[in-house]
Amino acid sequence: MSHASPPTAPDPGRSVPAPHAPHWDERESLDVGSAPVPEYGTGSLADLLPTLAAGMEVPGTTVAMTELTAADRNCVFLIDGLGWQQLREHPHEAPFMTSLLASSRGGTGRPITAGYPATTATSLASVGTGLPPGAHGLPGYTVRDPETDELMNQLRWTPWTAPRAWQPYPTVFQLAAEAGVHTAQVSSPAFETTPLTQVALSGGTFHGRLSGEERMDLAAEQLAAGDRSLVYTYYAEVDGKGHRFGIDSDAWRGQLMYVDRLVQRLAEQLPPRTALYVTADHGMIDIPFDEQHRIDFDEDWELRAGVALLGGEGRARHVYAVPGAEADVLTCWREVLGEQFWVASRDEAIAAGWFGPTVDERVYARIGDVVAAARDDVLIIASEREPKESEMVGNHGSMTPVEQLVPLLEVRT
Repeated sequence: MSHASPPTAPDPGRSVPAPHAPHWDERESLDVGSAPVPEYGTGSLADLLPTLAAGMEVPGTTVAMTELTAADRNCVFLIDGLGWQQLREHPHEAPFMTSLLASSRGGTGRPITAGYPATTATSLASVGTGLPPGAHGLPGYTVRDPETDELMNQLRWTPWTAPRAWQPYPTVFQLAAEAGVHTAQVSSPAFETTPLTQVALSGGTFHGRLSGEERMDLAAEQLAAGDRSLVYTYYAEVDGKGHRFGIDSDAWRGQLMYVDRLVQRLAEQLPPRTALYVTADHGMIDIPFDEQHRIDFDEDWELRAGVALLGGEGRARHVYAVPGAEADVLTCWREVLGEQFWVASRDEAIAAGWFGPTVDERVYARIGDVVAAARDDVLIIASEREPKESEMVGNHGSMTPVEQLVPLLEVRT
């Protein structure tokens, strides 16, 4: 186990001490070490903003993605739920973004890794703080609060807890604003005062706009407002339609077509000396509705035995054991799920680098006694405890390429 004390500013240059971690296509073995660990320190979401800020000479930030060229003005457009593989498989629905996969428009495109788990709250915190989950401390959709022994939903921030106690690091936006960079977030008005925004995306000014077109236009204006600018904008409904209807649905394809036009709208308005980066927080996979693919924790006495709390989400579970039952729960989950999930103890997952190269002391007990990450097209649902989540068509969270790889598309002026 590796712990680190919180630094005064993000340190994005740390690398994963897991040289045994396999390439994304090397997944024959089912042991914990075979899981394809995110590329923390060189090619993850946590490395993007610190690299851009360092290029604008913001103190406390470090270049991690050495292939990115510094720009005076930088914009990150995060599309919730648009994985690299989904983009590559739908060129007709996303012609503009597909064109950015080559350099014909002055841009380039490649996949980067989201981080584990590949879920919105975790990924947004990684983006905004420039730190992996083991440091920023949002290591899942729901995790145990060691102070109360209750599950905390880190997306909805329920039950409420003091945001800055939960995530004490400054955001890259805050560091940039303090360094004199014109800094802004352009998103839905509903997100302006949420605790997740406060701990992950605050710094500079927030501009709430309802429509995607308004956000693109205002993001371009904010980029032009400073000689050095850092602007973030966000769109959610690709993820929303994927959860409800699946990524094989007309509704999802319609959203992809719409957001492709938004990207083009923003790209065509960029002021001089600007780099636009289009990325996402996770990919998505559709899971069939049958008992083979959806294992119901609430109906499975073996999986429930010795478990005090079930956290995480269907493809990335945190399992909190009754005190003294940790070893038995780990053994049982491995026996029941070992062919379909990577199942690790907390210390094994930390040592393998799942949550980053280090895990802060305050974060350690938030991670499950047992951590289960899906490797096949399967879910652990909880039909009684999580009825809405259990009915979702599209899902995400684990370390498979379809969930973990997200696009990094670049347009420069």
